[in-house]
Amino acid sequence: MKIIIDSREQAPFAFRHERYAATVEAGALTVGDYSLAGLEDRVAVERKSLSDLVQCLGRERERFERELARGAALDAFAVVVEAAWAELAGGQYRSRLNPHAACQSVLAFAGRYRVPFLFAGSRSAAEYMCWGFLRQYRGRGSGGRPL
Repeated sequence: MKIIIDSREQAPFAFRHERYAATVEAGALTVGDYSLAGLEDRVAVERKSLSDLVQCLGRERERFERELARGAALDAFAVVVEAAWAELAGGQYRSRLNPHAACQSVLAFAGRYRVPFLFAGSRSAAEYMCWGFLRQYRGRGSGGRPL
C-alpha cells in the first residue's frame, strides 16, 4: 500500500512500524493530509492535533469548513484527532474557546458534512487509525469503495 502524504503536512506520520507494510511518498493533495496512490480523488484523512482542531473550530473555522466540504465529496473521508474526546470536552487546550462550544461544533460538522471525527487519544493511535482507515478503503475491491 502506498500512502501519499501531503507535502504541506507539518507533522507527518512515518508509518514505519512493521504492521503497516506501507510505503510513503510526499505529494500535493487537494483535500486531506493522507491518501492512497492513484485514489487521491476518492479517499483522504485529515490529521489534527488537539490544538489544530481547536484553531479550526475557532478562528480558522471558515477554511476548515471548506476542507470538510471537499472531503465530503470523496467516497471516504475522516478527520483523525491525536487526542481523546475527553481532552476536548474538558478544555485541555490553550484557547478561549468554550469546551461545550468546541464539542458542539465537532458534532455539528460531523452531521452537516457526514464526516467522522475519530478521536484516537494519542499520536501513535492516530497514526494507526489513519493507516487502518486507508487500508479498509483499499481493501474494498479494485479501486476501493465507500466504507
